[in-house]
Amino acid sequence: MSQPVQPPNPPQQPHGGQPADGNPYAGQQPAPGNPYAGQQQPGAPTGNPFAGQQPGAPTGNPFAGQQPGQFGGGFPPAPRGNVGLGVLTALGTAIVAAILYGVIAGSIEREVGYAAIGVGFLVGFAASKVGGPLPAIGAASAVFSLGAVFLGQLVAMSMILADGLGVGFSEVFFEHFGDVVDVWKQESDFMTYLFLLLGPVAAFGGARKAA
Repeated sequence: MSQPVQPPNPPQQPHGGQPADGNPYAGQQPAPGNPYAGQQQPGAPTGNPFAGQQPGAPTGNPFAGQQPGQFGGGFPPAPRGNVGLGVLTALGTAIVAAILYGVIAGSIEREVGYAAIGVGFLVGFAASKVGGPLPAIGAASAVFSLGAVFLGQLVAMSMILADGLGVGFSEVFFEHFGDVVDVWKQESDFMTYLFLLLGPVAAFGGARKAA
């Protein structure tokens, strides 16, 4: 007859509660009904990190310390200048430029478009440089530039008439100014009015350049 097989002896627990065979949980008995009782789950937070904070409430005022009008850079400062001084500068420059334009056109007995542009640019640049980049000064420069080109054309016409009649320039220009205007109307063409338009346009360009 064969002998009954004896069950192997159960493994002995190591003394001192040391883990056996590298098992860190060996020797721990789970509580009845809860296999995780007495163990702290890894990664579980130990407290509320948001305690005392309202949901969605900002921690400070992002606009603190800003003055009104500073948001987004604020509004650009208004340009400063002296309207009266700028207008007087435009008037004086226009008179000088008109005489120069008239002398040049009368000497060569023809009008030059670049000279008309130069008159307007000079008036606008000088006025805005002295009075500042103000809209009123730019408008005055345009008006005075138109008058300067027109006056220069009359000066040139007077020089041509004086040379043809064999009299002095002052006699024709000052004593027969009305006749000079009538001759200008008769001799005016498309280019004459175009040169008048070039002056104010160039005046705005000179004003912007000075600003």
